[in-house]
Amino acid sequence: MDYHTLEGLRRNHPAWRLLAADHAPLILSFLHKTYLQPNIRVLAQSELSTRLDDFLYHLREQLGDKAYPKSAGEYLNDWASDEHGWLRKFYPEGNDDAHFDLTPSTEKAIEWLAGLEQKHFIGTESRLLTIFALLNQIVQGAETDPEVRIAELEKRRADIDAEIERVRQGELTLMEPTQLKERFYQVEQTARTLLADFRQVEQNFRGLDRAVRERITTWEGGRGELLESVFGERDAIADSDQGKSFHAFWDFVMSPARQEELSLLLKRTLALDAIAALQPDTRLLRIHYDWLEAGETTQRTVARLSEQLRKYLDDQAWLENRRIMTLIQGIERQAVELREQAPAGNFTALDDSSPAVDLVMDRPLFTPPLKPHISQQVLEEGSDAVDADVLFEQVYVDKTRLAARVRQALQSRDQIALTTVLETHPLEQGLAELVAYLSLAAADGKAVIDDERSETITWTNDDGVQRRATLPTVIFCR
Repeated sequence: MDYHTLEGLRRNHPAWRLLAADHAPLILSFLHKTYLQPNIRVLAQSELSTRLDDFLYHLREQLGDKAYPKSAGEYLNDWASDEHGWLRKFYPEGNDDAHFDLTPSTEKAIEWLAGLEQKHFIGTESRLLTIFALLNQIVQGAETDPEVRIAELEKRRADIDAEIERVRQGELTLMEPTQLKERFYQVEQTARTLLADFRQVEQNFRGLDRAVRERITTWEGGRGELLESVFGERDAIADSDQGKSFHAFWDFVMSPARQEELSLLLKRTLALDAIAALQPDTRLLRIHYDWLEAGETTQRTVARLSEQLRKYLDDQAWLENRRIMTLIQGIERQAVELREQAPAGNFTALDDSSPAVDLVMDRPLFTPPLKPHISQQVLEEGSDAVDADVLFEQVYVDKTRLAARVRQALQSRDQIALTTVLETHPLEQGLAELVAYLSLAAADGKAVIDDERSETITWTNDDGVQRRATLPTVIFCR
């Protein structure tokens, strides 16, 4: 934090330039209302321009017609320019309409301004307890002595047994309303900060993707050197502390059991009288779905990086094949030109590229030819009566009935795993019915099929034989 560093940040950092901009109140208030308050990540230019037009209309009614004279489109392009960098303008694949998203610097500036507001309640106890809990995790996680770990676990077990005994005797220790509010404020702040962290992680991967594209465009060396350099940077990000933390978080939030647990905890927390008196934002109940959406956006950025590398390899192979064909055509053209002017003497000589070696044991032994035996038999017309009903006794699975079961289960919850549906409605038609459920999940845009996690489903056929199938985790969402 020396003078020259701060001077460079003041001139170059987008967040500092935003805070010092002439129209900073307009920019920050509009972007906070449009993106952060409703937890929206990406908006199309048409919709964003309409919202900005309405926002400017209300401001001009209060400040006069001459306030903010530019159009909404001009303001958006100005905010997304390289000079400012407060919005990210991009074109999604297969879409000609430009889309806009906040940059991490803009979100940091808005969060900093939000922290300037005087809070009516500043909690210190919960943060102190959090510090103690984190320090205990650090010390216990780094402890290598088994005896010390066992002693600590036994101490915790004794404390838990003592608390269980007090509860059995009717001594319930409840938190005060102040303690509940303090912890809820901390949970709310941490949950929303996670969304800002996702933008920064996505920005890092997007920066790597851009650097790879620039390097591919200007690369003149071999493919091996380029791929080694690119994959080295990709592995460095994945193996960094930030990359490992992101993948651990993604595995945690993708667990159906953890999602169910988090949804239940949020519902029970917001139902408490002390928390309900704060009139909390009900969108917090779906904050983990916002995490999932933000994580999927980050994963798609990584997928685009892999696609760019594959496209580069395909283009290089095509260019090499084209160069070979050009050389061959040149040789053929020159041969046609010299067809009537054959040179005298030895024109050319070509030695064998490798010595010819004929080994005795390479010669196959004699094998007598196989003489097929064909029996002469006259086919006679059959006289037995064959029951043709079996041709019509095929298994038919009613997908409409299965979809109705899933919709009925989602009426009381936001999502449900396929295994939970089958606990209520066991398989009646075996594997065919299970495949029908998978077909419904694949056709449903809101359903999630996690290929990295698997689950085993068992059922019993009509003949009493128990069957078992292992398939990816399937989650239906409302």
